[in-house]
Amino acid sequence: MHSINHKFITRIVGQMCLIEALMMVITTLVGIYYGDELLPYFTATFVYLLIGSLLLTRGRYAANTKVGRREGMLTVTLTWLTLSLLGTVPMLMSGATDDFMSALTETISGFTTTGATVFDEVEQLPHALLFWRSLMQWQGGIGIVVVTLALLPIFGGGASQIYNAETTGITHDRFLPRIKDVARRLMIVYAAETLLLILLLWLGPMGLFDAICHALSCISTGGYSTRNEGISSFDSAYVEYVLSGFMFLGGLNIALIFFALTGKPRQLFQDEEFRWFSALMLGASLATAFWLWHEGVYASIEETFRKALFQVVSLGTSTGFLTADITSWKPFFWMLALLVMFVNGCAGSTSGGLKVSRFVVLLKNLYNEFKKQVQPHLLTPVLLNGKQLSISVVHQILAFCVLYILLLFAGAMLLMLDGNNFISGISISCSALSNSGPGIGEYMSNIGEASDFSKGMMCFLMLAGRLEVFTVIGIFSPHFWRR
Repeated sequence: MHSINHKFITRIVGQMCLIEALMMVITTLVGIYYGDELLPYFTATFVYLLIGSLLLTRGRYAANTKVGRREGMLTVTLTWLTLSLLGTVPMLMSGATDDFMSALTETISGFTTTGATVFDEVEQLPHALLFWRSLMQWQGGIGIVVVTLALLPIFGGGASQIYNAETTGITHDRFLPRIKDVARRLMIVYAAETLLLILLLWLGPMGLFDAICHALSCISTGGYSTRNEGISSFDSAYVEYVLSGFMFLGGLNIALIFFALTGKPRQLFQDEEFRWFSALMLGASLATAFWLWHEGVYASIEETFRKALFQVVSLGTSTGFLTADITSWKPFFWMLALLVMFVNGCAGSTSGGLKVSRFVVLLKNLYNEFKKQVQPHLLTPVLLNGKQLSISVVHQILAFCVLYILLLFAGAMLLMLDGNNFISGISISCSALSNSGPGIGEYMSNIGEASDFSKGMMCFLMLAGRLEVFTVIGIFSPHFWRR
């Protein structure tokens, strides 16, 4: 095993800081337009430029040839940590909060597209900061690393390792050979979806600024809003249906959306994960609607279905927008919500969670094991999209599922030791690890009152969930650092 290529890692993190400086320039322009105090954003831009330049200088002679899985894992993890740490600058300097842990939680929640906020009164925040929160989520949704791969053709042999460490779930095999070209195509699809959603929301009751911020948050399945009451403040069935549709798109494998838009729609409908995900969202929505109708929560059938659809798709894609007080829907919906938050969207989507493809493989493997109890000598391979998965891939998926569940319950136990009750501990751990945002219980809509320990635990879970657990956990293994 070769020694870790530290200069390569340093160079890439530096390049990403420079990209982030550009994003902060855009944020500063928003501040200029709305007359916000500009010092926090000028300072943040300077800090990103300074740190990025120093790191880039330190790693300018890095070799692309000695790049493996370890470099990919370290690069991705350090990128998210570095950008999140530097992202606290505008939060602290603007006066939005004077607590570093709260600012860090907000930025990590943004970049990981979790969408859990520490702010009670988001409407009191400067326009530039509201835009920055949504822009963090938009970048985090497609993946900061994929954004950089799309913009900078400078990664050489390390591109595939970084892409593999960043992307979620079982990647589409047709996309592996030419990573940089793929990243650019995915960015085009992602940007096109964003622009279309901005237009549709602007045609409704939203102003342009609200439309931009909510589109950035929705496409990334993030969930930050510019309003204290979130989407409910617009009181619009049109907005709920439009967002439901685009949240569903956010939960799909963006590669399949690309194929569908380039004249190959059958690729989408033939995909087994797409069919399972669609069935899960529809089934959970209908079950919730039936329960709400039975309980007489809403006056009309249309409103009942709309509210059920919106909440289920929002939680099932890890977006976290809510238009109803789901704490009053207990206990049936609570269990259903935890299920869809746990499974979440498709591999290669902007969603968090376990991913539907892994859940399907887990169910199929369990079914095969049941059959073997009756016929011990039966050979039953696990198939996905009609292709047999190797034993090593199945074992890797099973290991991921076990580690994911262990981390979920370990996080819940630590949160409960910090004084959170059972429901809050489980739901916060699940929502943080699945990057879903809202929990069920004490911190359903706001985590600002949580202790520093609980916030730190949430930050770790959010990063682990966004970076697919193994990427973060693997760094703590002694084997990782051996030569």
